[in-house]
Amino acid sequence: MLYALPVGELRKEQIVCLRQGKTTRKPRTGGVDRRNQIPEMVSIHVRPPEIEDRLMPGYWEGDLINGKANASAVGTLVERTSGYLMLVKMNDATATSAVEGFSAALNRMPLAVRKSMTYDQGREMVRHAEITQKTGVAIYFCDPHSPWQRGSNESISGLIRQYLPKGTDLSVYSQEQLDAIAYELNIRPCKRFDFKCPIEVMTEVVAKQREAPVSIQQPCCTQLLHPPFNVRIHSYRDIDTQRYGPRLWSLRK
Repeated sequence: MLYALPVGELRKEQIVCLRQGKTTRKPRTGGVDRRNQIPEMVSIHVRPPEIEDRLMPGYWEGDLINGKANASAVGTLVERTSGYLMLVKMNDATATSAVEGFSAALNRMPLAVRKSMTYDQGREMVRHAEITQKTGVAIYFCDPHSPWQRGSNESISGLIRQYLPKGTDLSVYSQEQLDAIAYELNIRPCKRFDFKCPIEVMTEVVAKQREAPVSIQQPCCTQLLHPPFNVRIHSYRDIDTQRYGPRLWSLRK
């Protein structure tokens, strides 16, 4: 007797082999409407038009990845021009942790690539004015339920979840481990950059902004959030992957 799967369904063992480990989006459930609860919120619709073209560097997209029972969190920052990723360890998903984590991460980047950040209307950004005050980064907010307005961040979030699956207790990950995950994604060749990796693209971006032969170097994952900009690398292949590769793969689930 033949057994036919329901239309549109896949066997569970096949689903886990998919890139995202799932088939389709789940419908959103109803909940408390939290819109317009962020004071002095600046809409994405008044954002400078040059941000849309991805030609000018320094414009970031941010998000928060929640862990098991929303008791732990990791912040994500993606630079729109280069796809360069930073992961930020946070104690929890509160506004205090967001201010401390995002401010520290952004302040480690040169001023030339630290201009604005686009975020959703999550309550962790209720104190966004403090981040702007600490970093000089303007913050713009997307429309409700509009993830496509932060396309770079949404795209990389799916890859991050391969290392930090949903339901994971994110508090057990150290900043060094998060740096290792971001490091592996930052040395990933991308088709849209003619198969250069985000580190290489960011290197070129910073060099053009400073009008000097400088570059980003990431010799180890612990320096990811504070890369020196005075040593040149020519390719992600120049990085000591023999030393750090096994550790990076061990973080994958």
